[in-house]
Amino acid sequence: MALGLLFAWSAVFSLPAQADFAEGLAAYDGGDYAAALRTWRALAEAGHLEAQVALASLYMNGEGVPPDRAAALHWYARAGQAGHPVAQLNLGDIYNRGLGVPRDVVAAYVWFSLAAAQGRAWAAAQRDTLAREMTPAQRAEAEDKIAARRR
Repeated sequence: MALGLLFAWSAVFSLPAQADFAEGLAAYDGGDYAAALRTWRALAEAGHLEAQVALASLYMNGEGVPPDRAAALHWYARAGQAGHPVAQLNLGDIYNRGLGVPRDVVAAYVWFSLAAAQGRAWAAAQRDTLAREMTPAQRAEAEDKIAARRR
């Protein structure tokens, strides 16, 4: 009974956030990146994972704001740490290509692996390609980091 009540309350409280996210999406689709930024920033700061990913994308692509890879990395990392697979694969790509950070194949492998574990085929392909250029020590370090996250 208590679990059902908790679920009902969480559903009630999540509806406004989803509506706000949709408003941001409508603004984005209409080219009003500043409005999308305002809407998604408030949601992202409150912990809304989809908004964190969307906000990161605005910063990465310079839509409604000057391009800011550090801000994009911050928002992708928040969502990625919370388990969002798109954020994780984007983090893998950022570290693999060294976009605003030094290239880090171990970090890229970890993020790609986490996204791949959630069914993201592109992340799995990127991880497998990356694995071929990594040393055994780098792969072992990455696997240790993945195992540590699962504990």
